[in-house]
Amino acid sequence: MLIQNKTDLTPASFVLNGIPGLEDMHIWISFPFCSMYVVAMVGNCGILYLIYCEKYLHRPMYYFLAMLSLTDLVMCSSTVPKALCIFWFHLKEIGFDECLVQMFFIHTFTGMESGVLMLMALDRYVAICYPLRYSTILTNPVISKAGLVTFLRGVFLVIPFTFLTKRLPYCRGNILPHTYCDHMSVAKLSCGNVKVNAIYGLMVALLIGGFDILCITVSYTMILRAVVSLSSADARQKAFSTCTAHICAIVFSYSPAFFSFFSHRFGSHRIPPSCHIIVANIYLLLPPTMNPVVYGVKTKQIRDCVMNILSGSRDTKSHSI
Repeated sequence: MLIQNKTDLTPASFVLNGIPGLEDMHIWISFPFCSMYVVAMVGNCGILYLIYCEKYLHRPMYYFLAMLSLTDLVMCSSTVPKALCIFWFHLKEIGFDECLVQMFFIHTFTGMESGVLMLMALDRYVAICYPLRYSTILTNPVISKAGLVTFLRGVFLVIPFTFLTKRLPYCRGNILPHTYCDHMSVAKLSCGNVKVNAIYGLMVALLIGGFDILCITVSYTMILRAVVSLSSADARQKAFSTCTAHICAIVFSYSPAFFSFFSHRFGSHRIPPSCHIIVANIYLLLPPTMNPVVYGVKTKQIRDCVMNILSGSRDTKSHSI
């Protein structure tokens, strides 16, 4: 019997079909995609510019916010330009190696997003529970190391995705019903055993998401205890207000993630594929769009800085966190 070479079962490229069942509406769907992407790029670049230029924003909270903005920029730029090419120009083909690179960036930086949100929760915990030691605990070297460890965690946990995907034989065609290369969406085109891919993917989701959610929950439990013990209502309100923007960022990031995770496992037959794809894209596009808006509105220091720039004034004063 002739044994087919494995390289013959590796496609040169995949065809990204966009949102299945809604092909006729791609041009209309592209407008909110494009609008949100523009807002995300302008908003996050603006946040980075403000933090870089304004010395009174050179503080731990804003350094973590800069990490979040960088992560958001990479995360949405990994998917939206290709999706717009599909919607506008019907450029659906993506090379096999290019697909693996896109997969790597998407999963690495979604993990990074979760990790940075966890670091920001720890930052709020230290700021509220240990205000007098805040600047001595969260020094610049500590912040740099925390960001580097969070990034490397994502890289080392996601690298196996590419090797596990590349080793598979693909004999079920090369049509991918998605707007980007997702790990399990690509693996499902294989005629090989994808059990290892599925188990490892679930393990990574639990290691990253589970650990980060646990840390965020513990941090806010301690924050709540500390705030409730304050005697002054104004002090309680001020302490809670410093967490509002971060709580909104958590909601924007984890809500579509939870929906996608549970619907795939418990409601995949009742929910149309187009809904899964739309939610998957919202998961990657909503946080980068809303995070700079929320922090710009809810954070007084950033809001004042923007107003100073808009009014042409550079006479900024020092602000407390």
